[in-house]
Amino acid sequence: MKADIHPEYNETVIQCTCGNVIQTRSTKPNLHIGICSACHPFFTGEQRFVDTAGRVDKFAKRYGGSSSGKAEGGARRKLKKPKLSDLNA
Repeated sequence: MKADIHPEYNETVIQCTCGNVIQTRSTKPNLHIGICSACHPFFTGEQRFVDTAGRVDKFAKRYGGSSSGKAEGGARRKLKKPKLSDLNA
């Protein structure tokens, strides 16, 4: 290794907003993170589906329940093509 070109590699404390503290080594002295492996839903297995805006109900009302188009025989709305005479009017 060449001398005087590498950054300092020191002991570092990483703190998460959940309170988890990790001690490691890094070029930065102290790190504050928003989410870590102790509180991230992927690692904890506590994934929750939160529908705060009522999006699922809104979709069900608009498109006829929670069933897909395949269960209804594939019926789809047909869009009317505008006639050329309507566009020029």
